[in-house]
Amino acid sequence: MNLLKRQRDAVGLSLFSDEVELHTLARTTTQHHQLLLYELEKMWLNQPQQKPTFVVNALHEIAENIHKRSLVIVFTDMMDNSERSDELFAALQHLKFNKHEVVLFHVMDKSKELDFDYENRPHKFVDLESGDEVKLTPKEVKTEYQKQSNSFLTEIKLKCAQYQIDLVEADINKGFHPVLLAYLLKREKLF
Repeated sequence: MNLLKRQRDAVGLSLFSDEVELHTLARTTTQHHQLLLYELEKMWLNQPQQKPTFVVNALHEIAENIHKRSLVIVFTDMMDNSERSDELFAALQHLKFNKHEVVLFHVMDKSKELDFDYENRPHKFVDLESGDEVKLTPKEVKTEYQKQSNSFLTEIKLKCAQYQIDLVEADINKGFHPVLLAYLLKREKLF
């Protein structure tokens, strides 16, 4: 938001779970930016427990409610879409069809979510959206888990390339500086 503000570009915000909970128009005023920061802080402080997300419906709704030729940046862990990736990419195509540029930040904890780096002892894994629990020893499932995770990530990369969607892998353990720097340097080379 601050990068776009410095360029005097208008910025809007959409927050969603299983439905769009907040959608603002894009504006350039300082007051509007303060409102967006307030909404983000409010969301951070009041995180509901066990609330499902469904990116697909939200993206279709957002595609219809923003100005043509917008830059749409989506931050998602992609976890709710592993079995419905075709629906997700149809929603992202809807954004592209409406002439939006789409950047997908795949937010993850690489060491836990991709490398499955856990001590070899029993663990309880809890789905934050449904509350479902699974008890297991990571070593028993690590190989198959990594195989499926890598397959899903490869599918995401291929679909993004096919639909001309910028995909940025954002490991939460690295912080936002390296992620943004790598992305901005990549964009600079394109122009």
